[in-house]
Amino acid sequence: MTCAGDEDDPFPVDVCLFSETFSQDNVYNLIGQELKIRQVFGANLGVAAPVWEAALHLCGYLEDQSVELSGKRIIELGAGTGVVGIVAARLGAVVTLTDLPLALPQLQANVSANMPSSGWPSAPPTVLPLSWGEDHMNFPSDWDLVLCADIIYLQETYSLLVETLAHLCKNGAVVYLSSKMRKEHKTPSFYEEYLPSRFDVELVHRDDKQNNNIYRAALKKDQ
Repeated sequence: MTCAGDEDDPFPVDVCLFSETFSQDNVYNLIGQELKIRQVFGANLGVAAPVWEAALHLCGYLEDQSVELSGKRIIELGAGTGVVGIVAARLGAVVTLTDLPLALPQLQANVSANMPSSGWPSAPPTVLPLSWGEDHMNFPSDWDLVLCADIIYLQETYSLLVETLAHLCKNGAVVYLSSKMRKEHKTPSFYEEYLPSRFDVELVHRDDKQNNNIYRAALKKDQ
């Protein structure tokens, strides 16, 4: 097998990148919505490929607490497969799903696959690239909710994420963050040091079995 593209092609594709890629389709019932989610596994997508337990926990929390989603302006960071944001959009929220550019094709495919038969209640979810600390200023600050599921695992991104969240929450948005508390990735330090530097942070749910925490945060009034 040849692993390089046509030499005359100005943008040759290395087909070896895709030789070990495979997909898996799963059905999830979340907040009364049935979602068909495709997870594309391969070296290129990495952590953006799976549906993480933290995303399912966040959906469960939003349902248990009867958090109002209909009509809300919501942005999800590090959306991955899009589970959380797609559920919110199906329940009537106006949703923007963001992730790194590499993850967007999978994200858009899942949005398209989960359009309700009667159409989106408010608007189709918007899928956009967002690199924390770099292009967040391209986004407005008039959100109602910012949703984050299992995105706290690279310490070098923690200050960039806080900077991004602070911009998105300037006008009073509430952030819900669901995280597996991985000590090896210093996840606890994000919630104990980084986020409290600019946000009021409250632990609102703890799942001991899965070692998963859900936090609610709002920008401090002096920020």
